[in-house]
Amino acid sequence: MKYSVDIFSIKASNLRVNRGERHQANAPVCNPAMKILSSAKINLFLRIINRRPDGYHELVSLMCRIGLYDTLTLTFNARETSVACEHPQVPRSQENIAFRAAELFFQSLKKPERVGIVIDKQIPVSAGLGGGSSNAAAVLSALNRQYGKPFSAGDLTAMGLSLGADVPFFLYGKPAVATGIGERLEPYSGLAPCKVVLVFPGTAVSTTEVYKNLNLGLTKNETTDIKICFKNEKYEPARHMINDLEAVTRSICPEVRVAKEALLACGAEGAMMSGSGPTVFGLFSDTDKAHRAMALLPKRPQWRLYFTELLV
Repeated sequence: MKYSVDIFSIKASNLRVNRGERHQANAPVCNPAMKILSSAKINLFLRIINRRPDGYHELVSLMCRIGLYDTLTLTFNARETSVACEHPQVPRSQENIAFRAAELFFQSLKKPERVGIVIDKQIPVSAGLGGGSSNAAAVLSALNRQYGKPFSAGDLTAMGLSLGADVPFFLYGKPAVATGIGERLEPYSGLAPCKVVLVFPGTAVSTTEVYKNLNLGLTKNETTDIKICFKNEKYEPARHMINDLEAVTRSICPEVRVAKEALLACGAEGAMMSGSGPTVFGLFSDTDKAHRAMALLPKRPQWRLYFTELLV
């Protein structure tokens, strides 16, 4: 299993790592700071299969990263591990999943290292786009690179899963069909390049609250063999755009329905809520149509609009 992180600013002393050469295990690269990009994701298909005794829900989902990023700055040799972010809804220290990712990495490394993390938050918070999980995956990958790749991709995936169900997907870094609680990933090559317009209604939604209100009795129809429906098929928005959580979130945040109808009215080939929401995305195969949709969408006070693309 491959893992990836977009690193766009690394000092010359780290060039040997970028070329794939391995360093002595646990020997940190002489690189006092680095900046990393941490991408958002959307769920292009999401069926909830059942609820496990431990409270987690098993699912089938087609997931793809998109070109909307947070920027994380990591400073090494810090006095203590810390997280700083100007966004008021981003937790600090132990409450932040990126902080926990760093602490878990150093515990696994068995070295008393520390890192300072500054997050420039561009991905909306609690929006169904996986921003926190992406931050955690980016920290794990960057630290593994910084310390000479002491851990395998499988090791990082195990660490990521202990932090959150979406973290393994961001470590994987490619479009994938996710099963289990999201940790079992199979590559999916049926996605065509596509522009994406996002509408974030401006209201954060609790994933826990959405799942708590999910009626599984309404989602179990037609779940037989839904995993294999992607095996030999190209993704078709009209056929595959299903999200079992959308109706639940819509009851909490009616703007989801408004955003979806607006995207379809503005020419989207398909529109759906991502994850537990409330962000809604529209897919466009034509760039000009996507730009026109951005211009035509209602300018509602709380809405935030984003123009991006699938990272296929």
